[in-house]
Amino acid sequence: MLLWKRHRRSGQRLDAGAQADAWQLCSVLLDYPRADLPDRLPMLREVSAALPAGVGDPLRRFLDHVAGTSLRALQTDYVDTFDVTRKCALHLTYFLHGDTRNRGVALVRFKQLYRSHGVELSEDGDAGGELPDYLPVVLEFGATVDPDAAWKLLNDHRVGIELLRRALERRDSPWSDVVDALRATLPALDGDDEIALAKLITQGPPKETVGLDDDSVNAPFALDPALQAIHEPPPPQSLGHTIPVGAPR
Repeated sequence: MLLWKRHRRSGQRLDAGAQADAWQLCSVLLDYPRADLPDRLPMLREVSAALPAGVGDPLRRFLDHVAGTSLRALQTDYVDTFDVTRKCALHLTYFLHGDTRNRGVALVRFKQLYRSHGVELSEDGDAGGELPDYLPVVLEFGATVDPDAAWKLLNDHRVGIELLRRALERRDSPWSDVVDALRATLPALDGDDEIALAKLITQGPPKETVGLDDDSVNAPFALDPALQAIHEPPPPQSLGHTIPVGAPR
């Protein structure tokens, strides 16, 4: 069993306003690039400029990349990065549970937590519904609903976030800057985390599969297996990004 740090509460936190803005900005930028993203760049730059350097600098680098890249190219790169390679998964419970029955239980717990705070996620795939462990959803929940509950979720899955960052760096992906900004809002890994990370890199997530026949699912995570029969999904949606970044709360 992986040694996940389940109650990490130490480490310096940003003030409430900066943390909310940082998480909301990371949520927007880790979501599928939407048609209105270029028009939102001035506002996003303004918000990033007010954040501490460790958070704001990598976000500004990514915004520079967005400004210099066509929307179509950005969308294609997003799909190639996050929807094809599992080790760049944006679904947090995958790193901890893989494709096992335990993951279904974990997803229900995410959904129950949101529901206890009055948040209901769309379950209609045609409407762009997302799983409750989708990182942009967790970040928007923390930015706009309950930062303490999101803080615990993010730290319970801190090793997975670290693995995501390393996978993005190996791909030389511009989204690694966004995950670096998120990491700067969270405590650093400790000794137990490093052990868990090394084990996860070597062995991959749990390999009991549910309803999947692709043999590559059981390959070590470090081999970067591609999903079988990938189809490009509709642009994913989180809680809706209805509260603009930097808006009063």
